[in-house]
Amino acid sequence: MTRTVLIVVLIAFSLLTVVALWQYGYWGIVGPNFETFGRVQVFADLAIALGLFMIWMWDDARAAGRNPWPWFALTLVMGSFGPLLYLLTRRNPLTRGKAQSS
Repeated sequence: MTRTVLIVVLIAFSLLTVVALWQYGYWGIVGPNFETFGRVQVFADLAIALGLFMIWMWDDARAAGRNPWPWFALTLVMGSFGPLLYLLTRRNPLTRGKAQSS
């Protein structure tokens, strides 16, 4: 179920991204985030959230014997695509580290 939700989110986000890039280009998406303090705040919130995910991803990837650097690079270049693809390629998305129920 979790993998299905991740796939649906990835597809929907990919379509949104393609349309936005087609209509506005890369700088047309990034540039407006610096026009007002409100937009800067939203951009900073996204950067903080992705940064926190990258910290978690570092520990998770190392514990699983995976190299975290490709996922870091993907996150820095493509934003949320990095975390989404990392979770999709994980053995058990969003379940490692949780206590097993009996």
